[in-house]
Amino acid sequence: NKYSNLDFRAGAWSRLEKGAFRFAFLFFLLQVVPLDWDYYSVLFSIKWPQFNVYDLLVVTRYHPYWGLPGFYSWLVVVVLAASGAVIWTRYDRERTAAHADLYYWMRVALRYRLAIGVIGYGLLKLCPLQIPYPSLSNLHTDYGQFLPWKIYYNTVGIIPWYESFLGGVEIAAGLLLFFRRTATFGAGILVGFLGNVLAANFAYDLGEQVYISLLFVIAVFLLAYDVPRLYSLLLQQRFTRAERFDPVFTPGVRKARALLRSLFIAFVLLFGIAAFGNYNRAPYLIPKTSGLPGSYGFYDVKEFRVNNRAVPYSQTDSGRWQNVVFERWATLSVGSAKHIRVDDSKAAGFYHEDIDRGYEQAGTGQRLYYAYTADTVHHTLVLRNKNPYYRGDSLLLHYSRPDTSTILLAGVNRSGDSLSLVLSKVVKKYLFYVGRRQPIKL
Repeated sequence: NKYSNLDFRAGAWSRLEKGAFRFAFLFFLLQVVPLDWDYYSVLFSIKWPQFNVYDLLVVTRYHPYWGLPGFYSWLVVVVLAASGAVIWTRYDRERTAAHADLYYWMRVALRYRLAIGVIGYGLLKLCPLQIPYPSLSNLHTDYGQFLPWKIYYNTVGIIPWYESFLGGVEIAAGLLLFFRRTATFGAGILVGFLGNVLAANFAYDLGEQVYISLLFVIAVFLLAYDVPRLYSLLLQQRFTRAERFDPVFTPGVRKARALLRSLFIAFVLLFGIAAFGNYNRAPYLIPKTSGLPGSYGFYDVKEFRVNNRAVPYSQTDSGRWQNVVFERWATLSVGSAKHIRVDDSKAAGFYHEDIDRGYEQAGTGQRLYYAYTADTVHHTLVLRNKNPYYRGDSLLLHYSRPDTSTILLAGVNRSGDSLSLVLSKVVKKYLFYVGRRQPIKL
């Protein structure tokens, strides 16, 4: 390849610049090129005729772990890259002509790696899938009962259009990275965007600190290429010539480039179709089974009997149900004074069974969440606790509905005691649904 007006042209590199480049080249090579078999085992295990959107997300968000948690994996990469740079310098002291070629191709690889990473998450937000709307049970949970990450997700999820806007920003910036002339603009947008996301990850413990840090470092590296010219133009207000270069490709390289670009675009389109289809059918974080018809709402437990003995309402009795929420899907949550061990996972994976779709209860205390199976012929509900710490907790309840606002439940608990409950639906208006600036009578 031949280049014109390259900053780092052959013969213009200092020893420090060559050493820094060699380290950066090896560092990013180890970070973005899948070198471990686990990635390919996941990739080849995808059933492409029945793939789901989360399978595609896993493909786009690769970053090495090296068997170590968190940023300890980066320490391994830094040591390997530094060692490799020393060896490279020892055996290649004089040759510098190839550095310009490698620098160009490294920037191309990082542009596409960053683009596919942000577009993947951008499509999840655009639909929106990554951060679901808060459930009715969440609206009846005290603020202090949420882990920090769930507070952040509920805050963003309550405004789906804002989440879609954030996804649009990521997608637009990723598309700018596809083209050499607009890559600096895309990288500049992502430095600000990913910097904010990274700060939120650390502040709210969202769990993606390592991966977002990698994307942020890539964006900073890509932007750094034009920082001297931007500084000269915008701050020093000097005449500054744009850095333009035209690579000359061989016919074989040109065909391979066109093929890879086509595959890249096809993958993005496939991801978008999968994300939109999943949002229309049943968002993968929310249970897909519909709830008991006409049951959606918040219910006060007016009567709670154990072995036919009435248990009065109490805010301290851990065995007495205080209220019940029926979601639009097949989840029933119970509010009580019982101390609940909070599921501290992020529950972000894709699961076929509703019992395993734990996003709605993950990071949340105060309420017990049950996935239920309703038999509308025999009028029974089979309840299974969704919290992984209480998977043995299950109930078989018979239900009846004397009117549209009352549900009667009867059954036997794990201890063999008979239960009898009267649930009375509370007519309640929620500012989230009515609108914060609309007149409302509580």
